[in-house]
Amino acid sequence: MNSNWRELISQPKHGIKVEKDVFVPVRDGARLCINIYRPDAGGKFPALLAMGGYGKELQEALLPPQPLQKSAVWDGNIEAGDTPDIVARGYVHVIADARGTGKSEGEYPGMWSSQEGRDGSDLVEWIAGQPWCDGNVGMIGYSYYGCIQLKVAIEQPPHLKAIFVSHMVNDFYRDGVYNGGILSLFYYGIWDGRHGTSGFAPKNAPVLSMKEFSKEEFERRRQALLDDPDIRHYPNIYHLLNYPYKNPWVFDFLMHPYDGPFWKDRSIYPFFDRIKIPVYIIGKVSHSAGGFWDIYKGIQSTKKLLVKPFGPEERPWREDAELIIRWYDHWLKGIDTGLMDEPPIRIFTQGMNQWRNHNEWPLPGTEWVKCYLRRWEGLAFAPERYQPHPDCFLQQPLYLSNKRDSVKYVSMPMPEDVTMIGPAAFNFYASIDTDDTNWIVKLSDVAPGGAETGLAKGYLKASHRALDPEKSKPYAPFHKHVKSDPVIPGEINEYNVDLGKLTNVFRAGHRIKLEIQSMESPRDPEMQIHYHPHLPSSRTTLHKIYRNREYQSHLVLPIVGKKESVMEYLADENLVGAL
Repeated sequence: MNSNWRELISQPKHGIKVEKDVFVPVRDGARLCINIYRPDAGGKFPALLAMGGYGKELQEALLPPQPLQKSAVWDGNIEAGDTPDIVARGYVHVIADARGTGKSEGEYPGMWSSQEGRDGSDLVEWIAGQPWCDGNVGMIGYSYYGCIQLKVAIEQPPHLKAIFVSHMVNDFYRDGVYNGGILSLFYYGIWDGRHGTSGFAPKNAPVLSMKEFSKEEFERRRQALLDDPDIRHYPNIYHLLNYPYKNPWVFDFLMHPYDGPFWKDRSIYPFFDRIKIPVYIIGKVSHSAGGFWDIYKGIQSTKKLLVKPFGPEERPWREDAELIIRWYDHWLKGIDTGLMDEPPIRIFTQGMNQWRNHNEWPLPGTEWVKCYLRRWEGLAFAPERYQPHPDCFLQQPLYLSNKRDSVKYVSMPMPEDVTMIGPAAFNFYASIDTDDTNWIVKLSDVAPGGAETGLAKGYLKASHRALDPEKSKPYAPFHKHVKSDPVIPGEINEYNVDLGKLTNVFRAGHRIKLEIQSMESPRDPEMQIHYHPHLPSSRTTLHKIYRNREYQSHLVLPIVGKKESVMEYLADENLVGAL
């Protein structure tokens, strides 16, 4: 990377002029309310638009950056960017309230809907025509403000020249609300501001399901949910189903438990071919599926990908401030900062804790290798041949106990460094004594002293196990999620869990650890601030995991630069017994 690029980008030299509560009409006559922050100087400047539903005034609460899980005033909804720095460097920063939120008119259509994309497109064209804009417009923002950029790019407004997206969702059903078909409770909390956020700024938020379905169908769906034993034993969700306007957005999620048009409209993947402008994509090494990988692979325009170290981001969001200016100096100001001369992919690799530059994804030379569950809680690169009996764990529901049970499998120490970068999956055979459960699978790197580093976490609701064979690969299962198929108690079924993308080097002496469980709790320490648990099962369930000659349960791991001698060592029957 050019170490001098920070000297080449636009430097801070301007003051700020502020115009608040400017109403801009969009194509259907509704007016969106925006704040405009522009350089205190004559002439025209490029503009960066941020748009979201958390309230444009909140975005001015630019405290010193606050660390998640340390600061009591960390606020996850301050995501529109560092206005003083952006404007000082010669850009107009426009922050908009999404339709139906803040001071904007119209009904709220839901996060990342195509309606928000159309509204954003109209705002881009209005901005480009203002006397203070030189006609070059980009967008900025994290999470809500990040994914909405992609929805606007899909609409192809002529004056949108590039976008810079961070922490976005590709498939809103699978990546966002129903991981593996299991309801994520994260979105319940961010609506009203629990667990470290200020929440939404709703002005006119209807229950969309009331318009979509007839009264009879609406009530049929609602009653079926109220009768669901998992919901009946989770008061917050049961309460919401009785009082939809308490949280209309999540109520609509509940009314759409399967994939379909509601979710596709709010996703990116159905519209990859419509994104024609340059896109810079930011993600973080993730312990769960990261949609940014699929967005990078799916978009065919000019693109770059930066995958940063795992860890909670600070708020207010000010990460990557200079990189954003470098990107937009290139595309909006025509300043050559050397950015496009660098490799398109830059990944932080765990284990080695080093940056790696690449030109392709998945990486050339990647081989997907099976790592099998073995007797006595072992993992090896050869299947079990002897012991036919399953491994078991019993999980009680949260209303009976906070106790967590699981089964764990650990490999032999790596004889030398083994690089794993790419998609991974866990394909296994199991039975349960009820008709459904939640499978939660965690993959870790265990150091010689016992310290663990989380690498991946995948989810699958047992009744959603049906795969789409046309879209699935052994290392990347893709589930249909179009209906529930209850499990026959005692029947052995195959389950396929997507573990997302690994970016890790297992150093010599380190071990691979796999854990299978079925419960998360809102009381888990990692859930206390940025609330991410999934709806738990309400029934005590015995889980049996099979790993014998007939049922060869295994991980599929992406090994780069595979060495046969290492694989032979890790598969050696004489050594596996020493696990």
